[in-house]
Parts: sequence; C-alpha cells; structure tokens
Amino acid sequence: MSTPPTILVLPNSSKHLPGDVMEELTGAQLIAESLKTQNVEYMFGIVGVPIIEVAMAAQAAGIKYVGMRNEQAACYAASAVGYLTGRPGACLVVSGPGLIHALGGMANANMNCWPVIVIGGSSDRNQETAGAFQEFPQVEACRLYSKFSVRPSSLEVIPSVVEKAVRTSMYGRPGACYIDIAGDMVNAKVDRSQIRVVSCCPDPPVSLADHGAVAEAVSVLKTAKRPLVIIGKGAAYSRAETALRELVETSGLPFLPTPMGKGVLPDDHPHCVAAARSRALLQADVILLLGARLNWILHFGLPPRFDPNVKIIQVDLCAEEMGNNVRPAVALLGDINAVVTQLLQGICKDGWKYGSGTEWWSLLRNKIAANAKISKTLALQSTVPMNYYTVFHHVSQLLPHDCIIISEGANTMDIGRTMLNNYLPRHRQARCTTAAFTGAPTCPVRLDAGTFGTMGVGLGFAIAAATLERSNGEKGRRIVCVEGDSAFGFSGMEVETMCRYNLPVVIIVVNNNGIYSGVDPETWREMAKMGDLTSIAPPVTLLPEARYDEVMAAFGGKGYLVRTVEELRSALELSLTDWQRPSLLNVLIDPSSDRKQQEFPWLTRSNL
Repeated sequence: MSTPPTILVLPNSSKHLPGDVMEELTGAQLIAESLKTQNVEYMFGIVGVPIIEVAMAAQAAGIKYVGMRNEQAACYAASAVGYLTGRPGACLVVSGPGLIHALGGMANANMNCWPVIVIGGSSDRNQETAGAFQEFPQVEACRLYSKFSVRPSSLEVIPSVVEKAVRTSMYGRPGACYIDIAGDMVNAKVDRSQIRVVSCCPDPPVSLADHGAVAEAVSVLKTAKRPLVIIGKGAAYSRAETALRELVETSGLPFLPTPMGKGVLPDDHPHCVAAARSRALLQADVILLLGARLNWILHFGLPPRFDPNVKIIQVDLCAEEMGNNVRPAVALLGDINAVVTQLLQGICKDGWKYGSGTEWWSLLRNKIAANAKISKTLALQSTVPMNYYTVFHHVSQLLPHDCIIISEGANTMDIGRTMLNNYLPRHRQARCTTAAFTGAPTCPVRLDAGTFGTMGVGLGFAIAAATLERSNGEKGRRIVCVEGDSAFGFSGMEVETMCRYNLPVVIIVVNNNGIYSGVDPETWREMAKMGDLTSIAPPVTLLPEARYDEVMAAFGGKGYLVRTVEELRSALELSLTDWQRPSLLNVLIDPSSDRKQQEFPWLTRSNL
C-alpha cells in the first residue's frame, strides 16, 4: 500500500491540500528568528537548562552570542548595546536564580532609559505550582523592573511578542522588557505555516515640540543674564551632537554636560564650563535642560545648589518627566535632536547671540582657571604612592582622542570624569533602521554608573563596546575601562570573558585598597595582630595591594603592577598598542588620596 500524502492545514483555510511539505520550527528557532527579524544583533548571557538551544539557535540565525560569567554583567552588556546602537541587545538567562541575578541589570536599564530585551527560561507549563526545578514567579517579579513582562501562551504568538517587546523597549522612554519562555516550549515544534509573519518594527517616531512653546523658550533664553545649557544623556541617545554644536556656537551659550552627556560636544570646546560646574548651577538664572532629569545627579534642581528663582526650559521625550521636582518655565515635549533644531531656527531668525564679554562669562572663566590651577598642582605631585590627580593627568595625556571611556567607582569615577576629557562626538552614521545593523556603532564615548549609581557595570559595558567596535571588521576605537578597586570586584571575573573572545579592552584599576579609602599594608598587618579582622578592620577597607593584574594574567591577558608615573606611562603605552588581548593596569595609589576640596561638592550624603 502506498504512503498517504502529507496533509497540511494552511492558515485561514480549513482545507487540506495534498503534496505540501511541512516545515517545522522549534521554539528556540522561532525565538532566534524573531529576534533577528527585529534587528536584534547581539545576545549576552549564561546558558543552562532550559535555554541552551536558544543560544545555539541565535548563533545559527546570525546573532552574535557572548557568553558571560554572571547574569548581571550580561544584562549590563545587553543594555549598553541598546544605548550605543539605539536597538536593544538581548540578555539570555536560565530560570530562577539566573533571572533574579539579571534583575539588577534590568533595573539599571530602566533607570538609565536604555532598551534591552531579557529572555528567561522557566519551568515547564505542566509543572507550574508543583515545585518544579527553579520555579519562580518570573513574569510577576520582572514587572517591577521592566516596561513589559510577558509569557507567550503558545509558539505561534512568539514573533508578535518579540516584536512588541522590542518596540516597547525603544518607544517613548526606553527601558527593559522581559519575555518568559517555558522550558517545554524550547524544543516543542510548530509548522511555519501556522506562524503569522511579523515585520521589523521601525525606529521610534520623532516628535516635535509645540511651535508656540518653542517661541516662548527662545524668548526666555534671550532675556537671560546668566544662561546655561545642560546636556544630558538623552541628547546623546538622540544623536543630537550636530544640532547642539550649531546651537551652542550660534547662540554663544555656555554648556555643562552631565556625566553621560560628556562627548556629545567635546570637553575642550570653548563654551564648556564643566570645570566650573558648581558655580554655573548655583548662579544660572535660565537653564536649558536637554535630556537630563532633575534628580540626585543635578541636586533635584533645588536650593542650595540652584538659584531658587531659576527658570528651567525643560526638553524631554517623556511627558511624565515634565515638572518633576521643579516646575519648568517652558516645557518642550519631543525628541531632543528635533527640538534643538527647532530652537536653533528660532534663535537664528533675528541673529541673536549671547555676548562672550558678559559678566557671567567672565565669572565662569575665572572659576574654570582657578579650579584648573588646583587640579594641576595636585596632578604634578611626584610623591609615591601617587594620588588620583597624578594618575589621571598622565592617563589623559596618553589616551587616544576617539577612545570610548567606561568609568565606575566612587572617587575614581568622580575625579576621572573631570580629568579624562572626551574630545570627539560619536562617529555618526544613520541610526539603525529596519535594515540590519552593520558597521561601527553610532555611540557616545563615555559610559559610567549612571542614574542608578550602579557599581559593577564597567566590565559588562566594556565588553559590549568592544564587541560593537569589532563589528566593522577593523580595529575600531580603543575601549578604556577605568575602575575603582571596589567597583572592579563586582564583576572582575568578566576579564575571562574578555580573554576568551580576544577583546582588547584596557582596564585601569585605580587601587586605593578600599571603598572610598583604605589602609596601607603595614597598618593592615598591625590590625591583624590585634585580633579578628572582622571586629577590627574598618568596613571600607579591602586587602591592601591586591594583585588584580595577576587575575588578568591568569586568563591569558596582560597584567601590569604600577606604582610610579614612569611605570604607569610605560604600561599604558604598551597596552594601547596591543590589539591581540586585553590588559589590566593595577595602579597602586595612596590609600588616603581624596578629591580636592570643593566649594559645592556634587555628591555628598546630604544629596542622596
């Protein structure tokens, strides 16, 4: 007897047609293809039951997979891809503890407004509530840390769910989205004909501010005696550097970048007043706030850090952000780049320009010069061990102008952001569209702990940036990760990831033997003689002169122990010429080294 023909049920049809060949897809393949369709090009994660096949399917679909050593770092890396490219990266994690570890990365992405997709395996559907392996209410848990949290009800809806997650992560205020995949769905199969085709979602629509509000904002700016432009990371994400440069240079206004607004315009631009930050914030009477929030980083926009009568022109793409902590004199809702262009058109109408010889400019320039003199004095000290300013002075002289700087730590990050300048905006290309993302990333040149003040992000961010830089087939820009010794400890094992993928990241650990401050080896030995260190050692102390350089060397990278200026310059020069492997400079500094005394310190306990 002959074999009966294959019968296939076509969508939207109740008829069975003989001779049709069924093409079956597993859930893992469907997830991977759906991500690829949405131009998700990078996946970071740690595999295990039940999601190993998802990572393999992702690679087969053309997605680059980077295996990490901790889910938090994997999520940090995936979210950094979202910020750097405008299209979310994916983070793949196992059920239960794996997903819980990734929650820190999701929270950080949400607070920073960076798009990321987290995909978590979970227990089989027929084992729910039965005490399954690593069973946990993952969808419910992720709702607190994401914009969108869902468990697909069937294989057929996976493409639609992935499209919505990607779209939601990018549209409006960007953030994290979570997709829960039941273990039994990973290898389950469905015929391709049963899957509704879902096309790639386009980039977010660009919105303009109300024309009347723009005219009012221009009018307020023109009446200002002490104006200031604050450039936030929203301006970096919006790729607003070209319009912003024209606005600043046409209007003559001074500008101040927030920590991750650095690099939108170069730090050595004559209108940059970052070196007079506290004075500029305190005495400005009109502030144009571009993609920055009046949160703790900007002292909530309130006295005593701000003039109580300051007029805020707030530009943001999120309506709910308007008037948060301070009611704006003018609220401009829209895309930062588009709104800056509108403001520029309004300013150019009558040729208005804020004078460079005003009393305000004179005050700011005098303060910049005074602060620069203090920093230079500290930087040129030749004592051993070195201080922060000496280290950063020499590092800044050697770093390429187009390098991407990642920074985290307490004093390390705070002092580093004032001394490690960003000279160039991103090498701008068209933003990722429905065509697959290729070539070098369109990225800012500085990443740090961000709005959430998260420590441990540095190495994940560096891995993401190095992976993207490699995507253009050339060497790309240098990735330099400046870490405090405490911050490095949160994700230090990711140096193995760098070595495994031959990512030539240069890590500089500024090692003061502690959190904020530590003690020298002799003091540590004396404390150990006094009894149990858990009762004696100050909580901020770490092991003096820990050999972080040997951790890097253990995995095949290059480690350098640095005590002097000469050793620092030699090690950094060698590291910057080595494109074959990552390097780590363990820079030992004075454990009591601190930032210079500030007139208005930006980060104190009273500000938190």
